[in-house]
Amino acid sequence: MLDKQKKKELSTAYAQTFRSMGVYQIRNTENGKLYVDGTMDLDGARNRLEFMKQTKLNTIIELQRDWNTYGGDCFVFEELDRIKPKEEIITDKAELKQYRDEVKTLLELWLDKLQPYGDNGYNRPKR
Repeated sequence: MLDKQKKKELSTAYAQTFRSMGVYQIRNTENGKLYVDGTMDLDGARNRLEFMKQTKLNTIIELQRDWNTYGGDCFVFEELDRIKPKEEIITDKAELKQYRDEVKTLLELWLDKLQPYGDNGYNRPKR
């Protein structure tokens, strides 16, 4: 059994470890519609979709109607852009914010490029 100090050290090390971040799309293979999003953890986003398929639960409200119609198996995860880290470990909060801003900027570029709104996708257009 791990003692509290060791658990805390492991937790801190995990929190500071770089995870691949960037922009992804979830594409409906039946109708081609896209859901585009940015994340600080691409592997986590991919795993979340796989978990949703296995449990037949969907937490992405925008996809719900087509998820109910076609089933989760017609949705595929595709990585669009990945941010390369400067360091393996991120300890500085300002640096973390910089990466978040970079993800947000990349997301806006991909949304402009793919226009996943209305008949093309599941994203809601900005007002």
